[in-house]
Formats: sequence, structure tokens, C-alpha cells
Amino acid sequence: MTSFADITPTLERLAIEVPSWAYGNSGTRFKVFGTPGTPRTVEEKIADAATVHRFTGLAPAVALHIPWDLVDDWAALRRYAEDLGIALGTINSNTFQDDDYKLGALTHTDPKIRQKAVDHHFECIDVMDATGSRDLKIWLAEGSNYPGQADMRGRQDRLAESLQKIYDRIGDEQRLVLEYKFFEPAFYHTDVPDWGTSYVQVAALGERAMVCLDTGHHAPGTNIEFIVAQLLRLGKLGSFDFNSRFYADDDLIVGSADPFQLFRILVEVIRGGGLDADSDVALMLDQCHNIEKKIPGQIRSVLNVQEMTARALLLDREALTAAQESGDVLEAHEIFMDAFSTDVRGDLAAWRESRGLPAHPMKAFAASGYQDGIEAARVGGTQAGWS
Repeated sequence: MTSFADITPTLERLAIEVPSWAYGNSGTRFKVFGTPGTPRTVEEKIADAATVHRFTGLAPAVALHIPWDLVDDWAALRRYAEDLGIALGTINSNTFQDDDYKLGALTHTDPKIRQKAVDHHFECIDVMDATGSRDLKIWLAEGSNYPGQADMRGRQDRLAESLQKIYDRIGDEQRLVLEYKFFEPAFYHTDVPDWGTSYVQVAALGERAMVCLDTGHHAPGTNIEFIVAQLLRLGKLGSFDFNSRFYADDDLIVGSADPFQLFRILVEVIRGGGLDADSDVALMLDQCHNIEKKIPGQIRSVLNVQEMTARALLLDREALTAAQESGDVLEAHEIFMDAFSTDVRGDLAAWRESRGLPAHPMKAFAASGYQDGIEAARVGGTQAGWS
């Protein structure tokens, strides 16, 4: 029987990268809401990200988005983050906010536009070199809206060619991570709609090309934990974008819609070695706070991941394997559900205190005055958002 003390060495390794854009204003295609205290600069985003880590001990890196987070001096930004106790993490490219990319970027029929998109990724790699970032994450808002609009096979060929140019440019210690999304903003077909397409593309590139799995980028009813298991056994699961969804790419707080799904996913992450000491699987949040405040939203999410990780680690795998191999369906299910139903909140609170962290990070943040401070100080200027 696994005890909470048995799982703490693995919990110590749990690290969840937070995205810089989560601290800016965000919303839906209908409305982006501004809130007091929203960062106006990338430095203020990093300060807020460091605050999440200070209260939770779970978020030691912040992902950046290019061009949203462009600065003149990357070495200075790196030092600024390190002085606050965090690192600069994944660099995310953007080929979905330029008029030239209306009909595609890395897949466009015009070689000049394709090269422009490739050059943007070269710029991102230059940023990685300056910041010490390991991963270049690519999500493509490319596809078509009508049958006959585009040559789907030709687009795959052009995508492969473009990705190869980018992959050939990354350093020996860097990775290309290709994200997929089954629809939106393209509705008839998307160029990288599923894990299989992403896998096929990155497998052709080389061992430092991986798949990124965003938990909100699947059709309703998709067994995401099966995809996790498959990519781990293939050695191609590079990273997660954790969020929660009810209908589409809702980008809600992790575990808010279906905490059992988050538990099931983390069971397979652990089963496949994704939390082992030598694992290269990166865990990251990708969520947009439409109406809730940014920092406590990120705190809530990383805590939800931590709680479900603890429950998943408490799964009695020996007993589960015995029940599975004997064909005892109900016993196996009961063992699985026992772990999910275990209340670990008290143990986690005591463990946090033993590490010099607040027992209840949400309450500690609310009492800290940080939110009131940034709302009073960040007056004037232009708030960061989707631009």
C-alpha cells in the first residue's frame, strides 16, 4: 500500500511552466475584458509568474510568446527572471496574426510567404539561444473552410518542407514541439488536426522533434489518456498544454470541467515515466482567464495538477495489475477509483508547510496584498493582451 510519504520524492519533481499570456487580458472571439493590475510589459508578466511560484513552489519557469513578448535585450530579461527565482521556458511562435498568413503560413502556396513564416521561427530560435530556452513550440492556425478550397496533400508536403528547415536550425540541446488542434479557426480541415498528423510530421524530422498535447484540442469524448499512453510508448510526447474544456478549446482552469479526466491523464503520465527523474516531458498551462483574475487562476490550476498527481501516485499499481491480469473487472475499477477518491488536501497542506510554503496558497495570496499592490501601481500605459 502506497503512503503519502512514499510519493513525496516524485511530487518534489513536479514542475509546471506557466504561460506569459495568461497574465494579460484575454477572452473570446466576442470580447476581451480588461482588469485592474494587468501587466503592461513582459517584465510585469514575469513578476506575476514568479509570484505563482513563490506561493506554490510549482511554477519555476514562464513560457514566452513571440512577438507578444519581444524585448531589445534578452540577456537582461533572462537575468530579471532569474533574480525573481524563475527561468524563461518554452518559446512559442505566432503565425496567426499577420495578414500574409490568411491562407496559410508554413503551408502557403507562395514560397515567399512560407519563407517569411520560416524566418519568424528562425527569430524564435535566436530568442531561445539568448534565453537558454529548450523548446520551440509551434501551433498552426492553418487549414481551409470549404471543400475544394485547398490541396490538402500539397499543404502537408509544404508543411513538411517548412518544418524541416526550422528543425535543421535548432541547436543540439533544443527541441521542436508541434502542437495539434482538431478545428478552429479552420473548420473544414486543419493542417495539424490530431496527434497522428503531428506524430507523422515530427517523426520524419528527427529525435529532437516531439508532439505537444493540449488537453483542450480534441473532439468531445476523445480518450486523451490513450493518446498520452501511445505517445509515451513511442517516445514522442514532448509537452503538455494543460487546461480544461466543456465544448471546444475553452482554455479553462485545469481540472475544472472534468477532474477525473485530469487524474486519468496523470495516471498514464506516471505509468509511462513522464514524471521520472530523467523524463523530458514538459508540463505547461495554456489557459486564458476570461473573467477571473489572472494570478489566482494560475495558482488554482497548478494546485489542481498537484492534487491529481498525488492521487495518481497513490494508485496501488501492484493490486491493480493483479486484478487486471486475473480478469477481475470490478476489482480493478474499484482500485482505480479508490485512488481518485483519496482526499490528499490535508497531506499536501502539511507537506507544503514542511517545505516553507503556505499550507493554503490561494488564501495566502489573497492575504498578501500583492493583487491590491499591482492594481494600484499599474495605472496608465497599455495592458498586455492578444496583440
